[in-house]
Amino acid sequence: MDPQPAKGNPELNRLSVAPRRPVRLSDIARLANVSTSAVSLALNGRPGVSSRTRQRILDIAADAGWFPNAAARALVGARTGIVGLVLTRDPRDIGTEPFYMSFIAGLEASLSQSATGLLLQFADDERAEVDTYRRWVAERRIDGLILVDLRVNDGRLGVLRDLGACFIVVGDPQYASEAPAIWSDDARAVAGTIRRLTELGHRRFARISERTTMAHTAIRNSAFVTTCAELKLPAPVLREAEPSAVGSRAATAAVLEASTPPTAILYDNNIMAVAGLGVAHQRGLRVPEDISLVAYDDSLLCESTHPSLSAISHDVHRYGEQAGTLLLEVITGQAPQARLDSVPVLIERGSTGPAPRAS
Repeated sequence: MDPQPAKGNPELNRLSVAPRRPVRLSDIARLANVSTSAVSLALNGRPGVSSRTRQRILDIAADAGWFPNAAARALVGARTGIVGLVLTRDPRDIGTEPFYMSFIAGLEASLSQSATGLLLQFADDERAEVDTYRRWVAERRIDGLILVDLRVNDGRLGVLRDLGACFIVVGDPQYASEAPAIWSDDARAVAGTIRRLTELGHRRFARISERTTMAHTAIRNSAFVTTCAELKLPAPVLREAEPSAVGSRAATAAVLEASTPPTAILYDNNIMAVAGLGVAHQRGLRVPEDISLVAYDDSLLCESTHPSLSAISHDVHRYGEQAGTLLLEVITGQAPQARLDSVPVLIERGSTGPAPRAS
């Protein structure tokens, strides 16, 4: 029969208010009236103790102010309770890019339910990113990794496998080399948007795409061209630009200067779409009467423009939560398959409408 809990135990009260000496496993074992080996099994999530005893030990440890020593746990191969995320981006960009703020918030929400922390670091380039992975794995600082910004022919996947790292990929499984992946179906989202705009009478399309090797951009570009061909529309315009307001303004101006300009433009992100809206206003074009504009990845920014921007939208916070859940499953020894999080959908606002009659 399980011993009675140590609730109200004066020794527990003494331990919790006496900061001079760290709480030891032997202290918790004495309070729980179990062996130190049972305490070790319970605190490290290993089998060998009943669920009731495990919970009592965890409760006593928490009340006593016990926290695991990460360095010591790494030496014995126990989990650190930390997962890693490296963003190869300028940290200043995160403040203007709503996607990552929402994604990280969702990731934290999922991880916190299992008392797992997130180690976040920025890198200047892919080499620095890979060096960070090597260091973390060598130092046993993390239990697993979230690989984001999946690229076409992504060399990071092979590096992580060679390191023996536990990781998941945020991106389409066709580019993930059979790694556990969480993804959103960008191809269906773009195709659905083109089909909806053709219902509104649009036939001449342009897409302002990021100049990048990112897999999601390649998928969106392919779906854009393929869907226009399937609908037997005039050859669409696909123009690459630096993923910034400056790059978008130049690309939008060039597209609108064509002898037969498009009546609808799709942008690769919301920052580029806002910049494109500004160009349309400067040229005296009415939105959406003369030109319809669509952003990818919805945000408050899209709702704040005039007119408000239509956007291809999905729940990015939930996306982050699902990524955290998938990684925890992999860390605990499960073998999950690629998981489709969502098919983003077009949210129609003031920047899209019927095609101009003369088109």
